[in-house]
Amino acid sequence: MRRGLIVGAAVVAAGLALAGCSAGGSGGGKVQIGYLVDNAPATQATAKKFVAAFEKANPDITVKIQQKPQGADGDNMVKTKLATGDMEDVFQYNSGSQIQGDHPDERLVDLSNESWAKDVTQDFKDSVSGNVKGAFYGAPFGTTFSGGIMYNTAVYQKLGLSVPKTWDEFLANSEKIKAAGITPVLQTFGDTWTSQLFVLADFANINATDKNWAKDYTANKSDAKYAKQPGLLGFEHTQEVFDKKLVNDDYASLTNVNGLKALAEGTAAQYPMITTVLPNVQQSNPDKINDIGYFAMPTSDGTAPHMTVWEPNGLYIPKSTTGDKLAAAKKLVAFASSKEGCQIQVEAQLPTGPFATSACTLPSDVPTLVKDEQKYQDDGDTGLALEFLSPIKGPNLEKILIAVATGQNTAAQGAALYDQDVTKQAQQLGIKGW
Repeated sequence: MRRGLIVGAAVVAAGLALAGCSAGGSGGGKVQIGYLVDNAPATQATAKKFVAAFEKANPDITVKIQQKPQGADGDNMVKTKLATGDMEDVFQYNSGSQIQGDHPDERLVDLSNESWAKDVTQDFKDSVSGNVKGAFYGAPFGTTFSGGIMYNTAVYQKLGLSVPKTWDEFLANSEKIKAAGITPVLQTFGDTWTSQLFVLADFANINATDKNWAKDYTANKSDAKYAKQPGLLGFEHTQEVFDKKLVNDDYASLTNVNGLKALAEGTAAQYPMITTVLPNVQQSNPDKINDIGYFAMPTSDGTAPHMTVWEPNGLYIPKSTTGDKLAAAKKLVAFASSKEGCQIQVEAQLPTGPFATSACTLPSDVPTLVKDEQKYQDDGDTGLALEFLSPIKGPNLEKILIAVATGQNTAAQGAALYDQDVTKQAQQLGIKGW
């Protein structure tokens, strides 16, 4: 997926992308700006609809859509354009550590004083900030998604279960589900990326107890290691559900799509997963989509669970855009928070989480899972996924966790191996302190 953390979800996330601008002059009294967006068909379709609506509302501005490749080639293009001052007037790009690594304080326009800025969640602001206090550089486009436990609400209701807040409560629910002849915890290693969720989706809980963990992890501080608590917890959870025989027998071969079918049909009850896969349920079991709910990864210390959030892409303006073009670019970015702009985002794809701005509201008929996510956001019980706070992620996490999840390694062994994997990655990235 986006930013390489969960590769298998990339196609879903790409559907909401939309962006930037191309130089070009003005003609006929109009200002022309460029808008850089990746070349995925779904992205292009959304961009064209967004631009058409914007131009209708702003007849004095024309927007020329430009394309960039997806993946590493697109990342390199963005970096080069920003470094050379050749970036389009507005561009769409990842939020999180990737944009933070592109020197936003020096190269991007601060948007913190725009009229729509007050409505943006703090999580998103943090994901598009630099080192200047109070400044942030992107506007959200699309909805968030979350990591945690997707669960079958009909099974929970039938068995009289309540949403667990602690890991002990989660295990107790799982034993009751197992006694009823239903798979308690789905594992789908036919798609290896799905092995990571007990670790990745627990990060908001880590951050809630230690706000400096991500910073210390990036700086190679000895206490911020996965072989130590609280980072070790996700590895321990991965091992424990296997040791207690709470997982499906076909865990080694079951795919994500077929796992979601089992969850929707109630032959399985709980699935550690990211919510961006929800459109697969809409496609395979549309009549069961409202039987799928969500809860954040339970905690082991009794504190309130926090929802781990992946933020949407951002719309950015480079400092090379000035004058009339800057004014026009700001209008295009602001249009994403307008009533019509919000509607276009909803229509682009089934929402899989809340908006990152209160200016946009979800339709009343969104799936149950999304309503569950919205409650966590409304209550302030959220936190960014680690990838938004640190550029370091070892490439072998999914393989390491599969070994833990299938009894080949203990949690402690897997975490130690991952710390070694992280070290190699940080050294390759040239990060100070490694």
